[in-house]
Amino acid sequence: MKFTQSNLDKLEDILRESGFTTRYERGTFQSGWCLLEQKRIVVLNKFLDVEGRINTLLEMIPQVNIEFDKLTLESQKLYEEVMKKSMAASLQKP
Repeated sequence: MKFTQSNLDKLEDILRESGFTTRYERGTFQSGWCLLEQKRIVVLNKFLDVEGRINTLLEMIPQVNIEFDKLTLESQKLYEEVMKKSMAASLQKP
């Protein structure tokens, strides 16, 4: 995936369509993000550049409860791609 604003917007759409709000805030984040599950808010470190934001979302999306049926067709395809890459990465870890 290329590190463009357009791709970042598409990843944010996956979260938004599944009922999450994405916010960029200043704070001390261990992994660049924080999840407030009860309020369905994802908080990302606002000091990350586009590449850092995309990598953070790619790491985070497989860990949250995404409602696949609520996603648009385009978002479903991207979500499946993200999940495949996440599975492949987890299989390669020792």
